[in-house]
Amino acid sequence: MSMLTPPGMGGKKNRVTGDRYPRMRPPRRRRRTVAVALSTLAVLGLVGTGTLQLIRVFSADAEGDGTRPAASGVRECATDRPGAGEETEGASGPLAELPEPKTITVNVYNATARTGLAQQTADALAERGFTIGTVDNAPEELDGKVAAPGLLMGAADAQESGALAVVGAQLAGAEQAEGDAAAPTAPEGEEQDEEAAAGPQVDFVIGEGFKNLSAPQDAARALEELRKPAEEETAPDC
Repeated sequence: MSMLTPPGMGGKKNRVTGDRYPRMRPPRRRRRTVAVALSTLAVLGLVGTGTLQLIRVFSADAEGDGTRPAASGVRECATDRPGAGEETEGASGPLAELPEPKTITVNVYNATARTGLAQQTADALAERGFTIGTVDNAPEELDGKVAAPGLLMGAADAQESGALAVVGAQLAGAEQAEGDAAAPTAPEGEEQDEEAAAGPQVDFVIGEGFKNLSAPQDAARALEELRKPAEEETAPDC
């Protein structure tokens, strides 16, 4: 036993063997330094990005030339738009206002072999506020030749005023005749109300695909869709 061996530490069980010994060194701090550096770079990047965004926003506001509304949500005045004050034509675009059903005279013609269908449809349209004109069988040139649920026909005033669209909203799948077309007028000896005759008239020809008119709530939704484009383009007055 060496003289350097502490008392009580002798013997084989306390003898140091082998050629490797533990080395005492201070803990490594390289990883902590790298983590701190990365965190600092991330924070600087976020600050720089936010500053750049603010510069872009203020620059866009400063570059406004007055011809377009700035990015603040302010809507353009109706008087500043080209064509302001001009009325929208019903035949070429959506209508801001549609005629009331009571101002539209509907002539109902049955182009099917089902008896009494014209009168039943006329009564249903009358309940919805329409003025009913002629109720008769379809002329020979249309009888049995309309495959759609219905065919709507009217003069230019019916198209421009939106009367055709109002009647079309009452029947899903109804087709409109091309051009200025109308079914035969009322038979001789049958008189129409003068006020009704003065308004737009629409000829409603019932086709083979007809089952029922659209439900009132569905017809109301269809009319709202016709008004919606015009309402979305309405700008506030200045």
